[in-house]
Amino acid sequence: MKYVVAWQERPTGSDEEYEAAQKRIRDVFTLWKMPASLTIHQFVARVGESGYALLETDEPADLQYLTTVFAPRSITVVPMTDATDAGARDTCGSDWRNGLPCSQP
Repeated sequence: MKYVVAWQERPTGSDEEYEAAQKRIRDVFTLWKMPASLTIHQFVARVGESGYALLETDEPADLQYLTTVFAPRSITVVPMTDATDAGARDTCGSDWRNGLPCSQP
């Protein structure tokens, strides 16, 4: 299954705390080994110290590991599906709701 993982900075109290948090997350990132179950399709950073990753895994527990390792960031994980698959399921769901026959996978 595919997921979008979004992260952003957590607020800190002072410039020194912010700089220490930045150094800590860089240290963690350079030592971290990604679980073999995670495939990153896109990894982009937004201007302003936040970003997004589109990844795929059959092991959702590895997403828990990922969010725990990078807990100093505020992380959101959203399950995704390909747009063509979603469109077909939307059509089938609408047809079923309206009493029209549809083939369900």
